[in-house]
Amino acid sequence: MHVDDLFGESSTPGPWGTPELELRTDLLTALRAGPIPGEDDLSCAIALTHLVWGELLAYGTQGGQRLDEAQIELAQRSLRAVLERAGVSLNLPWRNFTGFRSYWLRNDGHGSWQARRDLLDGFFEPVQAELDRLEEAQFRAVVAEAVSPHTTTGWPKVDEELTELKRRFRSATTTQDYRDVGNRSVAVLEALSRTVYDPTRHLRGGETEPSADKTKQRLGRYIEDSLAGQDNEAIRGVATKVIELAHSVKHSSRPTRREAGIAADSVILLVNILRRVDQDF
Repeated sequence: MHVDDLFGESSTPGPWGTPELELRTDLLTALRAGPIPGEDDLSCAIALTHLVWGELLAYGTQGGQRLDEAQIELAQRSLRAVLERAGVSLNLPWRNFTGFRSYWLRNDGHGSWQARRDLLDGFFEPVQAELDRLEEAQFRAVVAEAVSPHTTTGWPKVDEELTELKRRFRSATTTQDYRDVGNRSVAVLEALSRTVYDPTRHLRGGETEPSADKTKQRLGRYIEDSLAGQDNEAIRGVATKVIELAHSVKHSSRPTRREAGIAADSVILLVNILRRVDQDF
């Protein structure tokens, strides 16, 4: 779950006829009551933390918050409930924006945006640190982990897609969810192909550059040029099989958790294999 998932299109159009977003109060109410199907409580806690922290920060500094008094109160209550289920404590000494303003006036926040930021950081940074720790522990528990001590590849777009793949697998419970794990696996491969494929190096004379979704062609050429020779034939074969596996789960009518997990693990391992081509960890 992301912060954007906490909002939906309003039934009332905006001033220019375009749809406006409004808080999904029904979703927040459901989250307050308990876990919801198809969503991982930890990812919900992370999204709600970002929402509440960001809204309070906006209210206390430059303005532009999206929620009203009743909505921020609901958001805080839902956040506290979800955090408690994750074993994380957050006790905010205010109920809404007005209460937050009264709090900062009593605690040296008058006239200083930075002082209000510091007040909020004191409450939310320990929560965020604990959520990060829990998320990392779950990532290691459910999908493959590279032998490298580094927690990221250093390829920003690839790392972003890897994070989303791990989150999706962790919350997957239905056939549709497992198929989406295949989608996320393919998205990782496409981000990888955009990152490592360089037409100035890998395009042959007379060829047309394949699009980013042609991962077998682009990654195959990258591997062909970077890992040439008979000794690396097995690695080239691994890449081909991983790409085929990810697409098979994406297009499967009834993928299982095992199949989705194998595809996700394989993609993660391929990313780390190719990362080693140009940089020895």
